[in-house]
Amino acid sequence: MKEKDSLRKHYIKLLKEQKKEQGADKSRLIAEQFWKLPAIQKARSILFYASTSYEVDTKAMISKALLSGKQVALPVVELNRRNLIPTLILSMEELHKSTYGIMEPHRNPAKELGLKDLDAVVVPGLAFDQRNYRLGHGAGYYDRFLSALPKSIVTIGLAFDFQLTESLPTEPHDVRLAQIIAA
Repeated sequence: MKEKDSLRKHYIKLLKEQKKEQGADKSRLIAEQFWKLPAIQKARSILFYASTSYEVDTKAMISKALLSGKQVALPVVELNRRNLIPTLILSMEELHKSTYGIMEPHRNPAKELGLKDLDAVVVPGLAFDQRNYRLGHGAGYYDRFLSALPKSIVTIGLAFDFQLTESLPTEPHDVRLAQIIAA
């Protein structure tokens, strides 16, 4: 666990040190690759995450998905059950800051999507390895969520080039992603 904690600190430092313009340029390249994926072109519903200031920017991807008529969901953090609830949005204006300071929709059971209703899930991470494992922030929300997903749902990690590494320490509960897109 200590190894993962020191890796988290290392990658957060790298992310925060990246110049905004570099992050924006790389985010555009990642978005271009994302939209070329056949699974994304075919997807009717996509679960995105609302990026923080230092992550691969997902805002333009979310807007494009909404404009192209796809169902767009973002996770609502359910603290007491340590769970993520995919919740449909129609615009970024529906988001508010959550407990962790991450933008998310308000909880609304009428807008919740079941796991089987998703076609693709875009997953955040601090680092990704060649086996498609990810290093998250350590709370386990995404690993629990991903382990419950039907295998037919495409899972995609978004990363800057410096977030890629040969190998990350893994534990039995860690879930591999289908694909990583990096620039």
